[in-house]
Order: sequence, then structure tokens, then C-alpha cells
Amino acid sequence: MNVPPSTPVVLALDFGGTKTALTVADQHGTRLHDLTVETEAEHGAQAGLRRAVGAARILLDGREPVAVGVSTIGIPGADGVALSPNIPGWEDLALGRELALEFPESELRLATDVKAAARYECDAGALKDCDPGLYVNLGTGLAVAIVAGGTVLTGRHGASGEIGYNLRAPADVGLASGDRIPLEDVVSGKALSQAAQAQGSTELAGHICEFIDELAFHLVNLAIAVDPERIVVGGGMVRSWEALHDGLRHALDAAVPYPPQLVPAAHPYDAPLLGALALAVEAARTGT
Repeated sequence: MNVPPSTPVVLALDFGGTKTALTVADQHGTRLHDLTVETEAEHGAQAGLRRAVGAARILLDGREPVAVGVSTIGIPGADGVALSPNIPGWEDLALGRELALEFPESELRLATDVKAAARYECDAGALKDCDPGLYVNLGTGLAVAIVAGGTVLTGRHGASGEIGYNLRAPADVGLASGDRIPLEDVVSGKALSQAAQAQGSTELAGHICEFIDELAFHLVNLAIAVDPERIVVGGGMVRSWEALHDGLRHALDAAVPYPPQLVPAAHPYDAPLLGALALAVEAARTGT
């Protein structure tokens, strides 16, 4: 889309475990240009950030954005991005400071990707008017966001919903994360991809059944605790929605006292990016 060079724009970036998605939009959120670049996690955090910034400069075509909205794996803080093991060095990357140096004239907003996605789905997607609701991200990793009263719960340290760290069995009680296998290591897109590379088709079919059963176990317990009106599922694994839905639906109906609705996200693959864009638009509007 061609727009006059004087038109103010905002930039949104979604840093994921396998790719970084970017969009440039006008101040109202109308997307003008999109681009996706591979994360190439094996090259480390700084290389991934430089690649994303370079892609952003291409999209911006000489403009400076009024605001930059960012969603990222992990929990962005002043000195790093906590709980982000999928990209080596990302936990030690001061993402906010780095981007502030790259875009010094821009208002900057950062959020955890799953929470940014949940906020967007709550405002304009499949969680709209649901109270409470759950957003489940099944992508490279595994996490959920809890929405109550129209607000995405963050928790004391921003780690609400990080179920990838869940215990998997009573034998895990008392063990540090390095001494057990966290849930995300067996229930995530990355885990399933690794299984597919290591197993034949017969073994993989059995693994997928175990995968869905273990996911259902944790989702049922979460639904019992929260009593949501609706569970919304986003992320790359929604491409296998039929296989996921049947197992999860059966488990919820069998065990949850008041079984919630279960639907795919309205924007299953780009809700984190749209959430980042919403942050940028809000920042451009308020300037605070």
C-alpha cells in the first residue's frame, strides 16, 4: 500500500522461537507492510535482534515510527527477557534498552507474546465479552493467559500462565526445573517436531495421542481452577485443530463440572503481532 511519506506510522514486532513477524501500520492500526524473518536461534540473541531491526528498516523505508510495540517469548524486563530459553542469550538481552537505542524518537511498549495475543483476542477476537476466559498458545512453546474482567492477569512477576513449567507427576514434587522434565519439553510444537524427526510414523501416531492426553490433563485442571466461559487456542499447532479439538473436548466434558466452550482463536497465527500492534497504536495515541 502506497502512503505519503509524511504519514505517521507505527511499528510492531513479534519475536518468536522460530520467526519474527513485523508490520508497519498507520496510527489507526491499518497495516501497510508486513514481513517475516527467521529467528535462526542457533546464531544467538544479538544476531536475531539485528536481523529483526534490519527487516524493520526495510519496512519503514526511511521513516521513523511514532511508536514501537513488541511482543516476545519470555517476560521482558529492564535487564533481560526472563523465561525465554528457546533463543540462546535472549534471557540476558536488554531488549527494551536495545530497541530504545534503535528507535530513540519512538514510544516503546513491550509485552509477553501470549499475553499480548490474549489481550487482542479479548478486545477484538474470540475472547471478546468472555469472563473469565483462557487463551492457550500452542506454538514453539506452551503457555496460557487468563482473562478476567477484561484484563489479562500478569501475576506478581509477569509469569502468570507459564504452564510450560508445570510438574508432570507427583515424583516431580520438590525437584528443581533442571532435575525434571518440564511440561513444555514434551507438550509444545518444538517437542512434537523433535519427536517427528526421531520416530517412525507408527511411533509418532502414538506419541501424538500421548501429547494430547497430557495437554488435556493440564487444561482440565486449569479449567477446574478458573471456571472459564471459553477456552481459545492459538499458535501454529492450530493447523491441526481437528486432531486437537476432539481429545481436548472429550477431556473437558468428562471432568470439568461446567465444561467451557473450546474454539480456535480468531487470529490463531498472528494474534501476538496484532497485540504488539495494539500496544504501538495505544502508545502513539497517548504518548505516555
